Amino acid sequence: MDNALQNLNVAPRVWAVGALCRAVADALQARFNPINVRGEISGWSRAASGHCYFSLKDSAGQLRCAMFKRAASGLAFAPRDGELVEVTGKLGVYEPRGDLQLIVEDMRRAGQGSLFEEFLKLRAKLEAQGLFDAQRKKPLPLMPRAIGLVTSLGAAALHDVVTALQRRVPHIPVVLVPASVQGASAPAALIESLSKLYLLAQSGQGLEANLTPKRRGQSASLPVVDVILLVRGGGALEDLWAFNDEQLARCISQSPVPVVCGVGHETDFTIADFCADLRAPTPTAAAELVAQPRQTWLGALDEVQRRLQGALERVLDRQHQRLDNAAARLGRPSQRLATQQLRLRTCAHGLQAGMRFALQQHTQDLARVSADLPLALRRGLEVQSQRLERAALRLELLDPHLVLERGYAWLTDARGQAITRTRQAQVGQAICATLADGTVDLTVTRVPQ
Repeated sequence: MDNALQNLNVAPRVWAVGALCRAVADALQARFNPINVRGEISGWSRAASGHCYFSLKDSAGQLRCAMFKRAASGLAFAPRDGELVEVTGKLGVYEPRGDLQLIVEDMRRAGQGSLFEEFLKLRAKLEAQGLFDAQRKKPLPLMPRAIGLVTSLGAAALHDVVTALQRRVPHIPVVLVPASVQGASAPAALIESLSKLYLLAQSGQGLEANLTPKRRGQSASLPVVDVILLVRGGGALEDLWAFNDEQLARCISQSPVPVVCGVGHETDFTIADFCADLRAPTPTAAAELVAQPRQTWLGALDEVQRRLQGALERVLDRQHQRLDNAAARLGRPSQRLATQQLRLRTCAHGLQAGMRFALQQHTQDLARVSADLPLALRRGLEVQSQRLERAALRLELLDPHLVLERGYAWLTDARGQAITRTRQAQVGQAICATLADGTVDLTVTRVPQ
């Protein structure tokens, strides 16, 4: 009986898709849940509803995950791409798409992911070498002559940046040098595009053949680039990994003009952000940072025009007042001449009166001096005579002959030198004594000791 049943041809069961998904979900529930999984976060995003969606991956595989608002609100940290985490949840099937999905109930850090660890090592290395120093950051130009743009031709960031620039500064030219922004070849492409813009920023010539096609008889000279935008849209850490390249970082730090980096979303950070002169949270924000709205400049020009017009009117008013004052002072030439003639006559009369008064004063002084001169001369002669007599008396008192008359003698040796001390005389020495009425020759017979 059993063998007979086995020989019957039983048709295989045909599953409905939904039923199969539910069956697989039930099998996973019975076999695995609840389950703990360790992996690296990739593509983290938080929806407006508060639910979070991401993937857990390692070198061998990837698993889509969802964390609903209730569980996400209890997180003690802000998850980000590249972090290594351990999650607890329930494995199931998302039936509308038939995707394997892990509903995460809890999440905790388990260390850093390999890509994030590599990112941190490179950031520490370049920071130690001074590539992030604020001193080397260049200020943005207030009014760039041209804006350089490096991004992918197929990127949404290109449309966002061009739209923002067209809206704010349609008068400033934009030089686009396209480059791949994702994949293994992206860093080299980005470096090549930046190098072209560096050459254009330094000279403004020589890149026409590489950047824009020329038609016959048409000049293809390009404006000088004063600032460069390096942009791309958001993505997972691995999607943005081209902007964590060391050679790209060094290329950015060598830029002759300011570089604004707008890569990813506001929470995304790359090595290029730290090396750039300014980081923008989004590509659109990067465009707005280098593009003051045209209306702002037009308003400033209107204000300058108003101030200039006001200043000119004030100057004209002052000059008109000066002209009026000059005209009032000038008056009629004949009246001016009469006034000057009157002043001249007044001065002439004053001068004549002054001369007459001065002459009278000098005449009176001369008469007074003439009357006093004889008396002054007599008084002067008397005074001088008295002084002469007193001087003669003092001189007479100093006459040496008067001393000799009183019995003194003047002794000299044979050479005529005066002898005033006993030590100057020697026994037997001939000396001469001068008396009041003549000289006497003497010989020294004794010298007291």
